[in-house]
Amino acid sequence: MAIEIKVPALGESVTEATVGQWFKQPGDAVAVDEPLVELETDKVTVEVPAPSAGVLAAIKVPQGGTVAVGAVLGAIDSAPVQGAAPAAATAPAASPDKPAPAAATSPARPAPAQQPDPEPPARGDGAMPAAPAARKIMTEAGLTAAEVVGSGRRGQILKEDATAAVARREAAPPASAAAAERALPASVPVPAPQMRPPAGPNDAGREERVPMTRLRQTIARRLKDAQNTAAMLTTFNDVDMSAIMKLRGDYKELFEKRHQVKLGFMAFFVKACIQALKEVPAVNAEIDGQDIIYKNYYHIGVAVGTDRGLVVPVLREADRLSFAEIEQAIADFGRRARDGKLSIEDMQGGTFTISNGGVYGSLLSTPILNAPQSGILGMHRIEERAVVRNGQIVARPMMNLALSYDHRLVDGREAVTFLVRVKDYLEDPQRLVLEL
Repeated sequence: MAIEIKVPALGESVTEATVGQWFKQPGDAVAVDEPLVELETDKVTVEVPAPSAGVLAAIKVPQGGTVAVGAVLGAIDSAPVQGAAPAAATAPAASPDKPAPAAATSPARPAPAQQPDPEPPARGDGAMPAAPAARKIMTEAGLTAAEVVGSGRRGQILKEDATAAVARREAAPPASAAAAERALPASVPVPAPQMRPPAGPNDAGREERVPMTRLRQTIARRLKDAQNTAAMLTTFNDVDMSAIMKLRGDYKELFEKRHQVKLGFMAFFVKACIQALKEVPAVNAEIDGQDIIYKNYYHIGVAVGTDRGLVVPVLREADRLSFAEIEQAIADFGRRARDGKLSIEDMQGGTFTISNGGVYGSLLSTPILNAPQSGILGMHRIEERAVVRNGQIVARPMMNLALSYDHRLVDGREAVTFLVRVKDYLEDPQRLVLEL
């Protein structure tokens, strides 16, 4: 009996994926729940398990193909395998007792969803109407569907597409300036657009061109959209890490013995940020059209670097977690991120993000917002510096902090207040325990 391998549900707002690596080839024996194929979505990599034991009969979508949720990826012949002989399993459709199911597994209906779409995204005036949030933004901005490029399934216009279109229009030169440019006399040279210079005769052979993964494309698009949409500004401060380092030194062995996880710095930063967010709620809010949505909950995203790109799993209800629970969750996120096991649900719904460039040696940076959030905290490396304490020059382990924020929503006074509160809590960590 032939059983179809279908694309599973990929999470909220995710409608399609790219087929990555097939772990099995036609004729290979498979066990139930054994990973068969890897799918790359805009956010995570998903492994599709075998729905039953048997022999992989067919691969209908090769590596690189684009598939929709529910599309057929291949088929498994679930008939008992005699001695696991691959040769006998290579042609399940010719089985004399079950010829019909093999022929009926894919009667050309799923084919459009299984094949990569060779055409560019539609402009939103096709079969798929714009998403409700996108329609609201377009109506408020006076945009028509023809002016927005849809990136959703069958060219559907999504919220981020409408937001990007508004940003592009606001960034465009005024009509008068464009008219003046057209009116320039022929003697006034207009600078030509900068093009990538051709590779030298000895350079082409040393270049390697590879397609961007869906995850990398999404990272690039979201970061650029955040720059185009938000009025980003960064404020800086530094923090004396002496108290936290002493606290960790005094209790790290007991902490690890009791909770089976190391006491790191991130739990202190998560706790400090939550306390500061409670005092400055604008940093935990977002803009939706003409409204401000204040989040009375604290889902803290923790940026994790992987060989596939940056991912941001979310600590949900982080204000209710203990130090040990935060460290355990972060350690688990790190393991699953490296193994490509994070789910889409793990990375949705964050209200504020913390990024630690210090693990790579960064001294200072200006992190980019994780839209639609209005704030992100950047941590950096700890280094001993000469500072003045009680009129004396002493060496202290100092860390630079950077808060990037959306100035449309967060005023400078609020941003500075937030960062000072974080500094205060970190330099006196007992206040975190007492929530003072």
